Amino acid sequence: MYSLYKRGAACLAMLLAMVMFMPAGLARHKEVKPDKILFIPHDNRPISDKQTAEVVKKLGYEVVVPPDDMLGNRENLGNPDALWEWLHANALEAKAAVISSDSLVYGSLVGSRKHNYKRGEVIERVSRFQQFRQENPKLPLYVFGSIMRTPRSGMASGHEEPKYYRSYGGDIFRYTVLTDKEEVEGLSRRETKEKAFLRELIPKRDLNDWLGRREKNFAVNEELIKLTRKNVFDYLVLGRDDNAPYCQTHMESRHLSEAGKDLGKTRFQTMAGIDEMAMLLMARSVNTLRREVPSVYTRYNWGRGPNTVPAYSDEKISISIGDAITAVGGTAVSNPAQADFVLMVNTNPNGKTYEANERNNDGEDREGSKYFADLVSEYVDKGYPVGIADISYANGSDNALMEQLKKRKLLFKLCAYSGWNTPTNSSGFVIAEGTLVRHMKKEDVDALLLTRYLDDWAYQANVRNTIARQLTWLRGDGVYGSLDTKREAVSLRTQKMISRFAAENLPAISSLEEIYVYFPWNRMFESDIQHQAYNDIHFFKK
Repeated sequence: MYSLYKRGAACLAMLLAMVMFMPAGLARHKEVKPDKILFIPHDNRPISDKQTAEVVKKLGYEVVVPPDDMLGNRENLGNPDALWEWLHANALEAKAAVISSDSLVYGSLVGSRKHNYKRGEVIERVSRFQQFRQENPKLPLYVFGSIMRTPRSGMASGHEEPKYYRSYGGDIFRYTVLTDKEEVEGLSRRETKEKAFLRELIPKRDLNDWLGRREKNFAVNEELIKLTRKNVFDYLVLGRDDNAPYCQTHMESRHLSEAGKDLGKTRFQTMAGIDEMAMLLMARSVNTLRREVPSVYTRYNWGRGPNTVPAYSDEKISISIGDAITAVGGTAVSNPAQADFVLMVNTNPNGKTYEANERNNDGEDREGSKYFADLVSEYVDKGYPVGIADISYANGSDNALMEQLKKRKLLFKLCAYSGWNTPTNSSGFVIAEGTLVRHMKKEDVDALLLTRYLDDWAYQANVRNTIARQLTWLRGDGVYGSLDTKREAVSLRTQKMISRFAAENLPAISSLEEIYVYFPWNRMFESDIQHQAYNDIHFFKK
């Protein structure tokens, strides 16, 4: 026994000596780096860029995004060649890449609508994906692009179309409605005459410019589908930017869907919307890395519910939601008790979508408000992981619903919420976030909720409308769509009003002691609201 003890002691001494004299770097435990995901958004708006990246960062991933000045914005259409260089330089050791084809082909989403590149130039940039795949054969590539939008009017375009659209946007939209309808079901004699009249009314140079740029976009999307068929991409989605049941966007989408129908929805989809696509594919990349197939149960408000065709879309919301679940790599289930995420969809019983700045969004209960809040309460009380797609209004929250959630103390019992921009933007974003939050800490989930409440509820549905009416009071030159010298004054006023709104409507949250509001695109439509919740150790005040 003693000899065994001596031999054991000798071995221990030798082991200690080896540790003491080995290089310091080897003696320490090797540091484990977080998995890296490359992300090229389609522009630098907060929701497109950092708010999307932030969701995945909270899971512990390193999300690598190009420098802000390399991404396109409202004025600068972006630099596709510089973005290609960045992509090649950062691909090493990446576990996945989520890429906007619009950025790499045109520079940005806005660039896809206003560029003057020749057809050969944009097709050549698409071909670079094949070379990138050859150089990075094991890197999963998730690509999202846009089927160019068809705004209903010059005002609806937000000055993001060529200048002539301000004068002839409504006529161009109507012309494409008739063109699409003619192909699907035919036109009446009156409609045929109206189409011929519009063809003469719209300046030929302008219409040819607009349709010519669309032809290039269509050709690019056809090439992307071909590359998917060659296994260059792991998944491709083409979003139907602002569109309608009949319009040029809808018509092109039908043809592109036909072109890629052999690929199946697990490899290629066309979907209503665009701004939510990055979040959907970021979630897909994470779910694939984790080898998870999240299950989603969906429940609608009473009334038309799943049959609602929301504003800015060409299809029933149930179809869009089903496509979004597929896009994240998930599956729909019929029992909430079996779901990883329970999606509650706040639609109006009459099937209509209102605008958040309308007078009826005053916080007073409407038809369906209490019923839907009762459903949310019931599902939360059962312990289900509940998220809300708040789509009864476009471009902001439903104040009646938010009042109900506040009264019932449900705001921070949810696991996800979204009520920004178009209904499909909101539903897609919350589905993607909702399938990921189960892996997050409670304080991180609350921080993401707070961002949406400050943006979608406080700013979009309330403060924005008030300040828009007060713009004439402020010194300087500027309007809603171009703040110019009023920009700083609007920022300061917005900060004060959001702080007041938060104090009246949200729990005492330490990060709200200091908030800052910026308008990165020099307009009031979207804002960048910064607070300290991401860094708070204690989220709520005690």
